[in-house]
Amino acid sequence: MSIETAPDMPPAHPFDDDKLREECGIFGCVGVVDAANFIALGLHALQHRGQEAGGIVTHDTETGFNQARRMGLVRDNFTSQKVMETLPGAIGIGHVRYSTAGSKGQTAIRDVQPFFGEFSMGGAAIAHNGNITNAVQLRRELIERGSIFQSSSDSECIIHLMARSMGRTIPDRMEEALRKVEGAFSIVAMTRSKLIGCRDPLGVRPLVLGKVGDGFVLASETCALDIIGAELVREIEPGEMVVISADKGVQSHFPFRPQKPRFCVFEHVYFSRPDSILGGRSVYETREAIGRELAKEAPVDADLVCPVPDSGTPAAIGFSLESGIPYAMGIIRNQYMGRTFIEPTESIRNMGVRLKLNVNRALIKGKRVILVDDSVVRGTTSIKIREMILDAGAKEVHFRIASPPTAWPCFYGVDTPNREKLLAANMSEDEMCAHLGVDSLRFISLDGLYRAVGESGGRNKAQPQYCDACFSGEYPVEPADMIDAGFQMKTAAE
Repeated sequence: MSIETAPDMPPAHPFDDDKLREECGIFGCVGVVDAANFIALGLHALQHRGQEAGGIVTHDTETGFNQARRMGLVRDNFTSQKVMETLPGAIGIGHVRYSTAGSKGQTAIRDVQPFFGEFSMGGAAIAHNGNITNAVQLRRELIERGSIFQSSSDSECIIHLMARSMGRTIPDRMEEALRKVEGAFSIVAMTRSKLIGCRDPLGVRPLVLGKVGDGFVLASETCALDIIGAELVREIEPGEMVVISADKGVQSHFPFRPQKPRFCVFEHVYFSRPDSILGGRSVYETREAIGRELAKEAPVDADLVCPVPDSGTPAAIGFSLESGIPYAMGIIRNQYMGRTFIEPTESIRNMGVRLKLNVNRALIKGKRVILVDDSVVRGTTSIKIREMILDAGAKEVHFRIASPPTAWPCFYGVDTPNREKLLAANMSEDEMCAHLGVDSLRFISLDGLYRAVGESGGRNKAQPQYCDACFSGEYPVEPADMIDAGFQMKTAAE
């Protein structure tokens, strides 16, 4: 196997962007010429889902399995001819990541997926989006039985479970391994000739199937199909496994016990790109509908509706359309600041948000401004933005948030602060308003969010239609490892 790696580099997060971050994006294709080039393009489209590192594995009949893993952005690592020539073949998978499980914020090259394993029936590579909530327990058991781990990632557990399986084929071994896994997973995997895709029974994280020419594609989002000119075939269903080959096409089955799906509702709010399609709905249109619902629930007299760019833009447009208050670009984003920018000295670090966002002073001065953002996590960025708006001469500042208060951490593949650092876990809405120093603060209700994503009756409290644990504290899969580590689940009083 040809392996191309780069030295470990510390990730650069010099400025606290105060956002929840999706763990990763996955992409795979089979039956195409130069699969690595398609994968690089697909990962570039999924870069918003993970910006710390990326990796690609391909297979070629002459060179076998080939792999390249890099720290940093796709555009900086997988665009040179020198690197791409090391990844020949018509089948491959790729992955971009943030670090959640393992060494948070300390990504090492050994943790960069896809992971590769050599089995008796041949090699296989796997890339995982999500989080295994019983990974600590599984890892401990596997190590006691002799497994030697090469990374700190929970995803490596799947490779070791597959190695211990007695299944006759790699898909069989993957099925057996995944039955022992708890949490959330969307997976792309590959053998020498087969591309495999799978979602957990709840379908928490997304995965779609596309077709390009005579080949097939699996990706986290439809925007990754668009960039290579692939046609969306359908979403992979919760609990479904597809095995795809150039000669047999797509073979589908459902190896897990059926459960009521609980797709992550925050994919609609923030994680997915606005030009993607989720559940047959345009993400952009859903976010605009969230803004409309927010305007109905939390009206306020003001002169301008301004988004906090870029994630607040569709909701701000919806708020403006519903309220009749003019929409304006009161905050301008610096599109050219990379994540690394410059080595952050203390004086530069204190500039914080101003390096990424600047207020349109001529527009803001003397106005009552409604700022629409997707979420409030720690509140640090919200305070800085409020200061910038007031410094520019705004008369009033009103925050409208396109999601309910984020009061609980996510354990299903999202980088969430500890609960004590979540503003909404420690303060009421009025207390948060005073803490942020704004004239008013309102969040969309959980029922309002459900209505905006297409559930006309709102949230079914007895059997919620989505995973909304970060808002409700109701976890569809018990986070066993975190409970063992002392995490306190929601009580009846809460």
